[in-house]
Amino acid sequence: MKLIELKKIAVITGTRAEFGLLRPLINKIKESDNFKLQLVATAMHLSPEFGYTAREIEKDYTINKKVECLISSDTAVGVTKSIGLAMIGFADALDDLKPDLIIVLGDRTEILAAATAAMVANIPIAHIHGGETTEGAYDESIRHAITKMSYFHFASTEEYRQRII
Repeated sequence: MKLIELKKIAVITGTRAEFGLLRPLINKIKESDNFKLQLVATAMHLSPEFGYTAREIEKDYTINKKVECLISSDTAVGVTKSIGLAMIGFADALDDLKPDLIIVLGDRTEILAAATAAMVANIPIAHIHGGETTEGAYDESIRHAITKMSYFHFASTEEYRQRII
């Protein structure tokens, strides 16, 4: 009997709100006979300041990697340092997990770091909620950068799909 290696899909989550949106997809991957779920928790999930929500995730799922990255500062310097820490953490996490695909949602700084590390490692990226707009915030540029790095795009509306195109 020939063993078939399952395709490894790493889903990256940094916030409670985004995890709620990803949960149905995570469940489908987990239940699949064709894919192996690799769950990566980062950012707010690992912060006592935000309730250490990784504990909630671990009630139902195995977290394969935890990427610490938050500096308790919302200054430009603090946010930039957090992105740098996330980039280092995701380089190691992706090297250890060796996923065939990563799935990210949105426009947060830790997701930018994950996407950048995956792009450099030549790991395809599936981006959910690209093409949307956030006026006056750097989230806009981050979302578009993630979209540019991504191979698969899952826009929430036709308008956003057209913007991606």
